[in-house]
Amino acid sequence: MSTERLAGLTSWNADWRGLRVAVLGLSMTGFSVADTLTELGADVLVLSESADEEYERLLPVIGARLELGPLAEVPAVLVDFAPDVVIASPGFSPSHPLIRWAQESDVAIWGDVELAWRVRDKVVRADGSPADWVLITGTNGKTTTTQLTASLLVAGGVRAAPCGNIGVPVLDAVRDPAGFDVLVVELSSHQLWYLGQSSPEGELFPYSAVCLNLADDHLVWHGGAQAYRDAKALVYRNTRVACVYNKADEATRRMVEEAEVVEGARAIGFDLGIPGPSDLGIVEGLLVDRAFLDDRARSALELTTVAALDEAGLAAPHIVQNILAASALARSFGVEPEAIHAALQSFRLDAHRIEVVARHRGITWVDDSKATNPHAAASSLRAYPGAVWIVGGDLKGVDIAELVAEVGTTARAAVVIGVERTAVVAAFRRHAPTVPVFEVDAGETGQVMNRVVEIASGIVDGEGTVLLAPAAASFDQFSSYADRGHRFAEAVRDWIDRGSADDAGVPPSAL
Repeated sequence: MSTERLAGLTSWNADWRGLRVAVLGLSMTGFSVADTLTELGADVLVLSESADEEYERLLPVIGARLELGPLAEVPAVLVDFAPDVVIASPGFSPSHPLIRWAQESDVAIWGDVELAWRVRDKVVRADGSPADWVLITGTNGKTTTTQLTASLLVAGGVRAAPCGNIGVPVLDAVRDPAGFDVLVVELSSHQLWYLGQSSPEGELFPYSAVCLNLADDHLVWHGGAQAYRDAKALVYRNTRVACVYNKADEATRRMVEEAEVVEGARAIGFDLGIPGPSDLGIVEGLLVDRAFLDDRARSALELTTVAALDEAGLAAPHIVQNILAASALARSFGVEPEAIHAALQSFRLDAHRIEVVARHRGITWVDDSKATNPHAAASSLRAYPGAVWIVGGDLKGVDIAELVAEVGTTARAAVVIGVERTAVVAAFRRHAPTVPVFEVDAGETGQVMNRVVEIASGIVDGEGTVLLAPAAASFDQFSSYADRGHRFAEAVRDWIDRGSADDAGVPPSAL
């Protein structure tokens, strides 16, 4: 297919018929891509190593072909298909053989987000324009900030929907017949990397965007820290109104400074300190906006109070940062401070995000299983200094030593889980030698959390906090971070039911 024809595919109403598209992966995202393209009349071949039974059944019904089998090498069926475009699910890394084959064969590579942007005019607003997009990324806090932003926009009378990496494919939101004014799109670094492969016709022009923070993560997938950073920075490209950044994270400020944006786009900072003009921050316990008002040099608008957030369970410092970022995005659309205040009174965090699962006999048990990297775990430990810290899992190529040196010394003790325990234990011995460390053997997969709770309750033995903030992925021992959190909560409930708080016994000798 000619480059000219691909360049013209920037509308739902363009002629997509006969476009040969290879879709890599049959997750929720992959199916949304195949479903969209077959509706448009494209010729779709889906390649996947495995498939959910329902998706496998539905693909031929919608008119797509499915090839199941190993993808460690380029299958002949893909070469024979000679696709015009390859659209990959986010799990396919830049080094994957099929992605390299597409690059070497000069086949266009898109992600599902680029396809959604190209067909975003399927459902339009009353004035005939498609929904605006707000983009949210960061090493941590993406999902919470996406939910917050959508909630604040809706409270302000804006028809908004959270989508993307949050769990609802962007293509499903674009095709929703209800239609929206704004799509609040959570983007992973993987999705952003694919946007970096876009031709000019496929580039996004978001209304506003934010990178919440930056710390090492997914280094194996990207091939290094610089590549990961470069992918995250793409969130600001072509922003039209507000580039929101974290004043406490120098990397996000540099991203904004270096970004190619639409003329007139503003840089809006946030942090937990006193805000300057064009910032959001905190003054004497008040969350305030000094960015979106006429007299921002001398005035500020109150959004809510730290005390009110505390009552709602939203006062942990990193959550307050998320609230400020979401408020900046909502304010860029003109949502009034009163609407933001009202929405925050009813907002609650998802499960496994600094969730208090129980308070019993002086012990507070906190599930932050979503803390899957060191940056997130550091935020949790700062929110609960002196906690017994449950840490470990699949480290994803990240060195945990810096985290232990930075905040590990504040822990009352550490209970180490996961298959990569050696690196974690070594980090404590070197950087926090006074912190007692206990190991739970990886072979005890079915009973890991029961053993963790037994050890932790014995350490506390009176009053304190036990914090699950693993700083690692879960797939070495659990099916997901949610599964890890559920098992932790179940083990705590079992411990409470057994009435063993007084009989936990003496924990095994520290290492």
